[in-house]
Amino acid sequence: MSKQPIHVAIAILYQDNKFLMQLRDDVPNIPYPAHWALFGGHVEPGETPDIAVKREILEEIGYILPPFWEFGCYADDAVVRHVFHAPLLLEFNQLVLNEGWDMGLLTPEDIRKGRFYSANAGGEKPLGEIPQQILLEFMEKDLVNSH
Repeated sequence: MSKQPIHVAIAILYQDNKFLMQLRDDVPNIPYPAHWALFGGHVEPGETPDIAVKREILEEIGYILPPFWEFGCYADDAVVRHVFHAPLLLEFNQLVLNEGWDMGLLTPEDIRKGRFYSANAGGEKPLGEIPQQILLEFMEKDLVNSH
């Protein structure tokens, strides 16, 4: 019997044509250790993805999501990723990183390059393959300017 995939809800948060990303902790037992990824997390039992994304963003960076939109669903055998997007209306320095090694506002060039410098990590770290793919598709659709 195959294992059911886990459901996660993640958010593309943007400001001035930059994208907020989290540098994940450098621990071996998590997906994408020491890689840049999008904020978000597991959809808990009884939760809908849109409720989960609001809870996760509040837990991880202390940000109450403004009205947001669904971008898409990225599924593989292990994970179903429910992806939402919203503007980041706070200043970067008003966010509180409660989870992860670092966070940063990445430009489209950083995302295409697939690496970004982290002061906390003391060097450039790679973007996770799937978060990078999601952001490239998002930038291609230019949804930042459509709402």
